Amino acid sequence: MNLLLKPSTINNKSKINITGSKSESNRLLLLQALYPSIKLENISNSDDSVLMTDALSSSSEIVDIHHAGTAMRFLTAYFSIQEGREVTLTGSKRMKERPIQILVEALQELGADIEYVENSGFPPIKIKGKKLTKNKVSLQANVSSQYISALLLIASKLENGLELTLEGEITSVPYVNMTLSLLDEIGVESSFVGNKITVKSNSKSQIPNPSNQQPTTLTVESDWSSASYYFSIAALCEVGTEITLSSYKENSLQGDSALVEIYKHFGVETTFENHSIILRKSSFVNQKSLIVNLQSSPDIAQTIAVTCFALGIPCDLTGLHTLKIKETDRLVALKTEIEKLGGQVDITDKSLHLATSNIIKEYVPVKTYNDHRMAMAFAPLALKTPIVIEDAEVVSKSYPTFWNDLESIGFKITK
Repeated sequence: MNLLLKPSTINNKSKINITGSKSESNRLLLLQALYPSIKLENISNSDDSVLMTDALSSSSEIVDIHHAGTAMRFLTAYFSIQEGREVTLTGSKRMKERPIQILVEALQELGADIEYVENSGFPPIKIKGKKLTKNKVSLQANVSSQYISALLLIASKLENGLELTLEGEITSVPYVNMTLSLLDEIGVESSFVGNKITVKSNSKSQIPNPSNQQPTTLTVESDWSSASYYFSIAALCEVGTEITLSSYKENSLQGDSALVEIYKHFGVETTFENHSIILRKSSFVNQKSLIVNLQSSPDIAQTIAVTCFALGIPCDLTGLHTLKIKETDRLVALKTEIEKLGGQVDITDKSLHLATSNIIKEYVPVKTYNDHRMAMAFAPLALKTPIVIEDAEVVSKSYPTFWNDLESIGFKITK
């Protein structure tokens, strides 16, 4: 399904309710599978979280998680400790190109029984669940934080807990801290000192905190990655425009909450009020080059790059080395699509430089590469020029109601 987005004007003081964070939801869904007494509210309605839920409840010998990268990493760890269970974990063509060797080797070092079905180092993988008694492992920390989180999420169910030593610079520290904070919320003890993370065993209990017999209820905060598109929209609007999003916390666990500071560069001020954030275009845009390291929040890189392009502002974005192993090579995809629209982009394997541009071509079809964030990041350009988003249904991976929500605030969208 291709969508034509026509030049639009946003309804001032618009309000949007955004579903729970996909990152938090998938972590908590796995913890709920390990500790069934946990109750969850405001779970993400994304494809990834639906796939995660289905996989955790499946009794099939083959579990297909399609494009869900987080689910692939987390479930690899989960099925490794399901004693007596044998599962082949597979996914889409792109998923079979995304590396998983670092995580598999770490689990094997702990005693897991995992073998590759097709290509060494990549899904699909065959997992024979067993009790893991070893508790010490080292992991290269500069690839994907999801490998680290996958191990931490199962750590309390290992007979002797886990002592994880991280080698090198840690990627996306906020996502590791998110995992540890969620473990803390359910009563699992952990520590993170220097390059070593320790999680205590709780393997013999079916409740997270044996001293607390009451069910633990957790409410998932709304997704900051999804909020990023409204930050971009606010940046492209007239001074005085307000958009309210719910439900958000000022002390968020999500790294993408860095948006609050970054978007001040574009004249967007954020106010926290009654579990919501109010985005207000309060001033004109700073035309100086935006220079920001996104190592802790790489998922907002596409949104920021498109915002800069739309406003004619140059930018230098660094810390982007994990973008090459996402749903697509996001650096190459950004360069290709922005240049089709009239911009100039230079990339390395971990950075993006956007030159100043005063041209945005009309009716350009933006290819989305099976990547939800490509579709949503480019959508705000409709405030400047008519644009076509190809395969627009891909947004269901993280934000199924995205196009309806855009229409509700004033976007003109036709098939």
